[in-house]
Amino acid sequence: MKLSDKIIFGGDYNPEQWRETPEIWDEDMRLMRLAHWNEATLGVFSFAELEPEEGVFDFSVPDAIFEKAEQNGVKIILSTPSGAMPRWMAEKYPEILRTLDDRRKAVYGRRENHCLTSPVYREKVAEIDRKLSERYGKNPALLAWHISNEFNGECHCPLCRAAFCDFLEKKYGTVDRLNAAWWTRFWSHRANAFSEIEPPSPIGETCVHGLTLDWKRFVTAQTADFARAEIEAVRAFSDRPVTTNLMGFYQGLDYRELSKPFDFVSWDNYPVWGKPEGDEGTAAWTALTHDLMRSMKRENFLLMESTPSHTNWKDVNKLYRPGMMRLASLQALAHGSESVQYFQWRKSRGSSEKMHGAVVDHYGKEDTRVFGEVAALGEELEKLAPIVGSTPRPRVALLYDWDNVWALQDLQGMQKKNKQVGGALLRQYLPFWRAGISCDVIGRRESYEGYSLLVAPMTYLCEAETAKRLAAFVREGGTLVATYALAQTDENDLCHLGGFPGAGLSEVFGLRAEELDTLYPEERVKISALGESYLAKDYCEILKPEADTEILGVYESEFYAGTPCLTSHAYGKGRAYYIAFRDADGAFSGAFYRRLAGELGLESPLPEIPAGVSVQVRENEKGEAFLFVLNFSREERRVPLGREMTLLKNGEALSELVLPPYGGEVLRA
Repeated sequence: MKLSDKIIFGGDYNPEQWRETPEIWDEDMRLMRLAHWNEATLGVFSFAELEPEEGVFDFSVPDAIFEKAEQNGVKIILSTPSGAMPRWMAEKYPEILRTLDDRRKAVYGRRENHCLTSPVYREKVAEIDRKLSERYGKNPALLAWHISNEFNGECHCPLCRAAFCDFLEKKYGTVDRLNAAWWTRFWSHRANAFSEIEPPSPIGETCVHGLTLDWKRFVTAQTADFARAEIEAVRAFSDRPVTTNLMGFYQGLDYRELSKPFDFVSWDNYPVWGKPEGDEGTAAWTALTHDLMRSMKRENFLLMESTPSHTNWKDVNKLYRPGMMRLASLQALAHGSESVQYFQWRKSRGSSEKMHGAVVDHYGKEDTRVFGEVAALGEELEKLAPIVGSTPRPRVALLYDWDNVWALQDLQGMQKKNKQVGGALLRQYLPFWRAGISCDVIGRRESYEGYSLLVAPMTYLCEAETAKRLAAFVREGGTLVATYALAQTDENDLCHLGGFPGAGLSEVFGLRAEELDTLYPEERVKISALGESYLAKDYCEILKPEADTEILGVYESEFYAGTPCLTSHAYGKGRAYYIAFRDADGAFSGAFYRRLAGELGLESPLPEIPAGVSVQVRENEKGEAFLFVLNFSREERRVPLGREMTLLKNGEALSELVLPPYGGEVLRA
């Protein structure tokens, strides 16, 4: 994905909020030049401005902004306005309002408030999208299309229920197959016709896990179908690429499925920096999320939204400390972003986002700390343009699937309320991040080609086809690491029979997981592994290894003391490792993956990476490498480079970096 030869620098711009004072638009253009902005995202939530009455259209604001943008060298990412309907539309066509899961009809308000199935809303959205496409689709200032905004939520109206029943009939063919897949003999929940099925509801069914899984899959499919209809409309007169802004690990939609209709991925990143305990945890989770977004299509992405200073919707809306905005922006680039974009350019005067961070605040001038930092970054990004088109090239992939998380959330067992799947994923990721070893985050059904190492944390839901592919990966020479709760159910959340891990993976790992002990939050179990002592928390699985399985660690306490907790098993040309417990503090994970990385030749890009410093590498097709060395600690860090490298921004040759707190540099290696 390459939209520009420059790093895209811009963000959300809402000139319609200032249409009574158009002189502000000219001031905006002046300030954008000072800030080195080269992009503006236009039209998000502008439905009521574009169509103030049914059939009455007003394009005067985007007409003016497109003209001014072209004159000032600013490209436009144009949003379709479907994320928030006009009030007149809801009043005339109330069926387009969502029905909540308790079957109450929503009243007009907020955003993402529409029924995705409604033919009326789809028709109205398609009409405005086609008009936008016809008017601006070939405009030289148009860079790309932004479809809707942060798709989320679900509707339980009769239209959506009927569409869900059709979805199920297409999937299963017969109601007998549905009953078998959902195990509906439990509690006498057998269905006699697809038309009897109700979506899950707090006033109805919540305990048939196959129903819950299929409903969430349906909501994703319906959202993707709505997006496809919008894409078709804007492509009526335009061939510019399309995207929509995702929200990282948001649990309401399967982003791998939702991203398929789009040409490239973009996402909105709002980490919580400045925690009292430090920023390394936030930095690692944010890095992991960037890698997830890049892995959606195995190509670079856009950072569609971030804040230059602070948010207004978190419990504590702390100001970014000087340097943190630049550091967070460089981190996005390090992991594959081709842009740095903000919400928002100018603060709204009223309503819920009037105190959200912006490049231009209510003071309205350029002599502020935030504007100065933004402008300085914009100037620096112009010098970093050589990175455009380069990308991380990982040999390590972690498996993460939305339906697996949904199934674990439904599971009545283990820690019932919070199984911390994200935390388990982060625990496996951290050692690679600290070592500067790039990772992809892929779905279990995706291609494993090109990876030396696959890591499967808590891959509880694992169908037979995936198990066969994992086995083939190891048999052909790959290394697979899995954790507790592996392959306990199939794609319908039915337990595998014959023991866990199921679907043939017991043979790959050379063991059977007989029982899983769930610990109270304060409990710890001692283990001995790799010649050292560590602590386990939350989960300890009791293993029965085969004779040819190598035992690398054992429990040292509890009634299962002396039994294996870490194993290694040769399978074909490769090897499968099984971690049967949750690492309490990260010490074991660090030691284990350092050892494994050494065995697999996964090298750190620098000879020494100090605590709190992140190093990521982007490479281009010419073989050039760019190192991002970022200090997320609150102390100065000296980073030896091992050889002479040059700062990309000015060509200065260095063999050591001295990074201030929240400092970072980009090097050409």
